[in-house]
Amino acid sequence: MAEPWWRTRSQDLHRLEDRITSLYAERCHIDRDDNAIVLINKARTVHVPAAWLAVLLIGPGSRITHPAITLLADSGTAVCWVGEQGVRLYATGTSTARGSQLQLRQAWLVTRPKERVAVARRMYDMRFPGEDTTGLTLQQLRGREGTRIRRLYTQHAERTGVPWTKRDYKPGDAFAASDDVNRLLSAANSALYGICHAAVTGLGASPALGFVHTGNALSFVLDIADLYKAEFTIPLAFDLAAQDLTSERDARTALRDAAVRGKLLPRIVADIKQLLVPNSGDLPDEDLGALWDDGDTIVSGGRNWSATHHLDVIPEPTDRTPAETAP
Repeated sequence: MAEPWWRTRSQDLHRLEDRITSLYAERCHIDRDDNAIVLINKARTVHVPAAWLAVLLIGPGSRITHPAITLLADSGTAVCWVGEQGVRLYATGTSTARGSQLQLRQAWLVTRPKERVAVARRMYDMRFPGEDTTGLTLQQLRGREGTRIRRLYTQHAERTGVPWTKRDYKPGDAFAASDDVNRLLSAANSALYGICHAAVTGLGASPALGFVHTGNALSFVLDIADLYKAEFTIPLAFDLAAQDLTSERDARTALRDAAVRGKLLPRIVADIKQLLVPNSGDLPDEDLGALWDDGDTIVSGGRNWSATHHLDVIPEPTDRTPAETAP
């Protein structure tokens, strides 16, 4: 008897780029009906084909059944338990990626100085559109970024009339700063990290393997979040301070609404792909189920190698550049 469609091989499922990027659900019951997950609340019932969905974000007030989770996992759909509108990531289960190619690509890039610098430079270039940064060192790029951020603080202070002296931040305590706008900046940035964390894990990339940041379990999350602070969290903090909305919840809900209006999550997904695999589309996402051999070859798994002396070598895909096949 043929396997039901949700038990098909991972490479037969819909590719990530063909799926709906994400679906956010809150205050509902999530169940399974054949090949779909079902979202139920007092107002209506919605059926969503699981295999067409890249990431399901489960917000506050929701509950989900074991059959629904099983279907999502078998369909290669990432599940993230988050705060309102995806702000703050609390837990994740399963990635949309069935293979490890994107994470291997990320690891290959971050462990080779030349390639790592190239990715870091692309990150800085995204913050300076239209500017030629070719001849600048990383130290010079960091200096230019610092100048840009200080200028933004000053501009928004003048625009809103909120007093500003300097960035005051204490790691681990968003509200330890000396003034309202600094506390709002810390709270909004924390919420932004949650959104970026959900996107990174949903794609199957490693949150820890950063290119500008390093030594932190969320280094890549911090890298990605820095791309959007100038557009989202900095103006938001000054606007809230000007309106005397100074609680952590004010910052979190305001960023939630701004992220929805600005379609931030799809932008993050596209930017991560462009940073890790520029100008060459997506890496193949096959579950090879293989074993690593000497050099750049791999051999088939799921067999006992003690009974044979020849190598059943699996050829690497030939439609990638040498840099992409290096891992």
